[in-house]
Amino acid sequence: MARSKVIDELIEEFRSRRPMRAGSLIITVYGDAIAPRGGTVWLGSLIRVLEPLGLNQRLVRTSVYRLSKERWLTSEQIGRRSYYSLTRSGWRSFERAYQRVYAEPHLPWNGEWTLVITSEVNNDRREALRKELATLGFGAFAPGVMAHPLPPNDALTAALQDLDVQGEVIVMHARNDGLPTSRPLNRLVRDCWNLDQLAVEYEEFLDRFRPVWRAVRSAKRLDPQQCFLVRTLLIHEVRRLLLRDPQLPDDVLPGDWHGAAARLLCRNLYRATYAQAEQYLSDHLQTAEGPLPEPAPYFYRRFGGL
Repeated sequence: MARSKVIDELIEEFRSRRPMRAGSLIITVYGDAIAPRGGTVWLGSLIRVLEPLGLNQRLVRTSVYRLSKERWLTSEQIGRRSYYSLTRSGWRSFERAYQRVYAEPHLPWNGEWTLVITSEVNNDRREALRKELATLGFGAFAPGVMAHPLPPNDALTAALQDLDVQGEVIVMHARNDGLPTSRPLNRLVRDCWNLDQLAVEYEEFLDRFRPVWRAVRSAKRLDPQQCFLVRTLLIHEVRRLLLRDPQLPDDVLPGDWHGAAARLLCRNLYRATYAQAEQYLSDHLQTAEGPLPEPAPYFYRRFGGL
């Protein structure tokens, strides 16, 4: 099959970046491709599929070793081959992160904010709680007050339970007096979540992947390896953005916000490449029993349905 020049340019641009954050890319591949298919892979086959992205054997081995030390992965030696699997804590981390990456569009907003008051939490746990709430999209409206208009309620409950602070926080609901938004509230939102910088990065994402989308959409046949590489780089880039995106409703976002366009582009490009990418994974990644098992049913529910 003919390869796309646009996709080759995307790959070459990624290969030229310094520093090469191999561990982060490997996490992307595990979360996006390997986790839905059992979570375990032979290291040698992983090295081969990552080589086109500029990761040599030594770099992959070093990065996987570090991820094992950080308890993302665990290894098993069978004969002369090493097989790396996600740890239980690694699974939980992936699940929390990728729920945001593959989520459907926002539900309608009723104008209500969820406030989490943390002033009664012990000092030694307050900062850990603040960081955990920030990963869920909460912003600091004031000292000791974290806020979000559409929080992931199940994840919020789980975070409070994991930190054992559910009896020390106050969770309240509030509305802006009068209209759902106002000029002071809009300024607070923009500053609280540093939306200006995130908006610039969303524009860069669109500039990088719109030509790829046009090339994929116009291609008569798609190269399976390129589909895997595009899908990997797509999720690698959008994951970095979405995990910092507070996922606010349109009502409180700036009028020039590009987050929705980026999510739509990601969904469309993923849907266009996933089938060929999955075939490539089946042909090239291995477990101790042979090829990767078929994707779990939840894989096909990504982006509202593949």
